[in-house]
Amino acid sequence: MIRRTPRSTLYPYTTVFRWDGAHEAKIRDVSRGGVCFFLDRPVPEMTVLKMDFELPVTSGVRRISGQGVVVRCERISQALDHYEIAVFTQEMADPDRDTIESYVKARPEGQEV
Repeated sequence: MIRRTPRSTLYPYTTVFRWDGAHEAKIRDVSRGGVCFFLDRPVPEMTVLKMDFELPVTSGVRRISGQGVVVRCERISQALDHYEIAVFTQEMADPDRDTIESYVKARPEGQEV
């Protein structure tokens, strides 16, 4: 698959805000343009979500916040009621996007934190 922006594996949690409240999700990977995470419930494509998560930086941790639209939601397996959800970030402050980009450049996809 050809990707528009490089991404990096990230395993902390994010808080996802849906119409039914806040939910904790495990992040699979991040990029300047989006976030992919695992959640215990489906989220329909084109749903707008708000997300907050912490990203390790050299000075400690930086809180990243943004809003995006679900572009993919796939059930992980028939045995698990968990979903892999990809979000294209539409609203995010440039300094947060720059922090993600620096994180990704320092840790290519597949390289753990």
